[in-house]
Amino acid sequence: MNTHNPFICVVDDDSLIRESLWNLFRSAGLRVQTFSSAQEFLTKRPAESPSCLVLDLRMPGITGLELQRELGGDSRIPIIFMTGHGDIPTSVRAMKAGAFEFLTKPCNDVDLLRTVNQAIQRGPLIAEGETVERGACSEHQPGEEADFSEIVGVSPALRNVLRQVAMVAASNATVLILGETGTGKELITRAIHQNSLRRDQPLVRVNCGSIPKELFESEFFGHVRGAFTSALRDRIGRFEAASGGTLFLDEIGEIPLELQSKLLRVLQEKAYERVGDTTSRTANVRIVAATNRDLKKEVQAGRFREDLYYRLNVFPIKVAPLRDRKDDIPLLASHFIETVVEELKCPRPRLTRAGTETLLNYDWPGNIRELYNVIQRAAIFAQGGALQFDLPMGNTSTELTSHKPAPADDAGYVTEAEIRRRERDNLSVVLQKTGWKIKGTAGAAELLGVAPTTLASRIEKLGLRRPSVASS
Repeated sequence: MNTHNPFICVVDDDSLIRESLWNLFRSAGLRVQTFSSAQEFLTKRPAESPSCLVLDLRMPGITGLELQRELGGDSRIPIIFMTGHGDIPTSVRAMKAGAFEFLTKPCNDVDLLRTVNQAIQRGPLIAEGETVERGACSEHQPGEEADFSEIVGVSPALRNVLRQVAMVAASNATVLILGETGTGKELITRAIHQNSLRRDQPLVRVNCGSIPKELFESEFFGHVRGAFTSALRDRIGRFEAASGGTLFLDEIGEIPLELQSKLLRVLQEKAYERVGDTTSRTANVRIVAATNRDLKKEVQAGRFREDLYYRLNVFPIKVAPLRDRKDDIPLLASHFIETVVEELKCPRPRLTRAGTETLLNYDWPGNIRELYNVIQRAAIFAQGGALQFDLPMGNTSTELTSHKPAPADDAGYVTEAEIRRRERDNLSVVLQKTGWKIKGTAGAAELLGVAPTTLASRIEKLGLRRPSVASS
């Protein structure tokens, strides 16, 4: 596991809860260390400050509330309290003392992961962002925190992007966001705008690839009545609509070469005229552009103006594809489950460990957008049960797959009979592990990532029989 991943400490006197949380956080790509008591945490406290502390409220000896007071000097550690007692007065005291969140046992995995993600964003990441941002931009108000509440993830790649957002947001510098389709470039743009001094002004998006050539000037700069045949009334353009705020030029690489000079002019002179008008207007906007193209190669190929490229490439931010930030997949999946349940009004499905492994072992050519679509489709089929993911194996990353294929025979291949034998042995192990429980949570079907009906058919086909219990 990457040592740069966020580090979580769990303090709980219940060994089953410690083991469950260790497995949950590890599956989400986090580093975890557990402690059976507050005394043990204080005695064996790790040298590295945790990104988040998940703390049981009531424990023998030093309670969670007392440990919180003991750690009062280290306000950088967000604390999430858990209790099975539902002690409201105590929870109020904990929150007033600075706790990040208070959850009642048993905690829903989705809720807990989302809360931990938010706590991590508010902890060391924000501290780093504030330090850099205040040093880089004197306009930033002391005490302000960067707001990344819409962004889900804890991977080093994402944290690096958010550090860059925190640095550049409060300035008026032009930003160029680079990344594959579906990586969340528009979400990064919103984060830049929301953390800027223009946050109370409009954020206007223009899809440059969808504007017809003949309407380019009118779309960007507006027109006056009678400027051309269909101009029946005055119309403001996108620059004017975004005045005082941020103009997001999405798919900037799609603008035809012959029209790029018109955009370059307004970026250089900070002024423009509506089509058919002679009055010059000031372009008081902050430009954020995005593209999935390699603009350097486009310049070399003669398809993109070099002077426009340098006007846009003041502060480039590269957004990593999802295959390079797989630590974020469990958190994103949990977040999308909540979104889908709210949007579709469907029963809340369960994301199993086997399902998470399936998601982690796929390369996601469509990135975050594809992940959302897969979750949405699976949730509809699940009807409140375990999510089943039918992902094409051809795009599976072999280097990230946790299970290695069994070696072939000396002949260089495996016979059908050998395949059946291995399948039967594997299924026997799973059935013994689950006590022949087929359906439901931690059942054999869930562990194998198949439908219960499919598993039942496979058991019958392989001739497996549940062993009879010997009488005493």
